[in-house]
Amino acid sequence: MSNQQALSAFLCYLKVEKGLSRLTALAYGGDLLQLAEFLELKKRTLLSATRSDLLAFLEQLTANRVESRSRARKLSAIRHFYKFLLLDKRTECDPTLNIESPRQWKVLPKSLAVSDIDEMLAREQAKPQHPALALRNGALLELLYATGMRVSEIANLRLEDVDLAGSKAIVRGKGDKERLVPFGVSAQKTLETYLREARPQLCHIRRSPLVFVDRNGTGLTRERVWRIVRESKSDGKASPHMLRHSCATHMVGNGADLRTVQTILGHADISTTQVYTHVALDRLKEVYKQHHPRSRKRAGAAAKESA
Repeated sequence: MSNQQALSAFLCYLKVEKGLSRLTALAYGGDLLQLAEFLELKKRTLLSATRSDLLAFLEQLTANRVESRSRARKLSAIRHFYKFLLLDKRTECDPTLNIESPRQWKVLPKSLAVSDIDEMLAREQAKPQHPALALRNGALLELLYATGMRVSEIANLRLEDVDLAGSKAIVRGKGDKERLVPFGVSAQKTLETYLREARPQLCHIRRSPLVFVDRNGTGLTRERVWRIVRESKSDGKASPHMLRHSCATHMVGNGADLRTVQTILGHADISTTQVYTHVALDRLKEVYKQHHPRSRKRAGAAAKESA
């Protein structure tokens, strides 16, 4: 079996049996194609690769200064590929056994302050643009922050998935898994106004099933959603993912339990959600230093000693 045949069979397996999105499958395919090109220089194929070949590939990535996070992702794709080959009885050994994942620094998600989000919403409404676009963009920002939806999830959100009266929406996440996500009064009112006053103007005679549409009545692309969020902040340093992180961070900071946040974000594993406890802990330490009397006394004593 050639490399191309093995990759095609694997990608088909990811889409059909694992239910992964097209973008995730393409990312896996890109990582494995990079490995295949490396192996070709060594006169080997994906099916004939050994543990030493894979270690050499990872060493080359390190030498090329590929970040540990990216190396770990590539190794994960390679592991999934060889597990598939074993399950499909296309090979009898797994060359990824006993290969340790590259150590990664824990990168805390970047989130925005509540004042930043208020400023973004106010700035969007003050822009010199068509009123319908201002209402659409405001509703988009409010819903991203209220629900923590991924950019692909909000771009594909359908009218039939939204229950305005119940302030909730059915969201289709990774692997086409559905979850029910609530949203607050602010998002509910903004979305209702957009659907009533702005969306009919944008759609004209088109009948799109999607909630958010462009000025031609067709759905927004992921890139367009990114641009709307980025341009709503004065310094351009904002993204849909930052609004997602802000939603989770602010919920945990205000006492929400991790299981609730996990359900809202659609995390398959709660270990992914646990990163927000670190963010909340940093906030707790900050508040403690500012308000605990013993903390202030110690800081004052240290200042006197240094003087």
